[in-house]
Amino acid sequence: MFIFTVPQNHCAVIEMFGKPVSVKKSGLNFYIPFLQKIKRVDWMQTHTDGKYIQLSEQLLDTAPRSCVTKDNATLDVSCIIRWRITDAKQALYEVENLHRAILELVLNELRALIGNRNLDELLSSRAQLSEKVVQAISGTTARWGISVNSVEIQELSADSKTQDAMLKQMEAERVSRAIALEAEGKSRAIRLNAEAEKDAAIMRAEATKAAMQLIAEAEAEYVAKLAQTIGAEGATKALLNRQALDSYKTITANPSDKVFLPANVPAMVNIKD
Repeated sequence: MFIFTVPQNHCAVIEMFGKPVSVKKSGLNFYIPFLQKIKRVDWMQTHTDGKYIQLSEQLLDTAPRSCVTKDNATLDVSCIIRWRITDAKQALYEVENLHRAILELVLNELRALIGNRNLDELLSSRAQLSEKVVQAISGTTARWGISVNSVEIQELSADSKTQDAMLKQMEAERVSRAIALEAEGKSRAIRLNAEAEKDAAIMRAEATKAAMQLIAEAEAEYVAKLAQTIGAEGATKALLNRQALDSYKTITANPSDKVFLPANVPAMVNIKD
């Protein structure tokens, strides 16, 4: 027997006549020389000494991939894939070139999801997009003996034409918001002025009402005292004469040269030559 040690967070696949027979985990292990051998995994890129497979979480950094959105905007997308091996046998024998297969699977699914969404929706929902990619590929990665923990979108950039269109759209939105705010401000000012005029009219009306009430009360008190002094009939004549004199004041206030007096001048007014 040949004794060997597997490092922490690694494993080794033992083959017999080209067929996997066991998976050795970290610690002290052995295999039968000449009949068995450790599977070489130099091509996996994630190994130690070319024969120990890493089981800890690993990272794959993708190159930018061109994608087209639902509204025909062209984007360059790149991401970081966090994954780990859960079944070493499946990872070795169920798929050829595991790392490239993971990259192509993630990028193709990402491109399909981007093609079903508009640009504005994509720019505001990166986290949801990443979660959907992981969910969509979980069935395939399980058959490969790996688990994709997360897909973090690192870059989501548009081409020059799309960026120019986005800038114009942002400028148009800013102008639209400015116009809306200005209109709202004018509308608020008009409402405030109308309410102020309404309040002022109410206050003037209330003041006029109060003044008329005071005048009426004063007139009533004057008539009552006048009636006590000269009698009811005399008080009536006095009030009529005063009203006539007040009307003459109004008539003579006209700046014209001629003044027309009514024919029924009260007897109390004496006109002398």
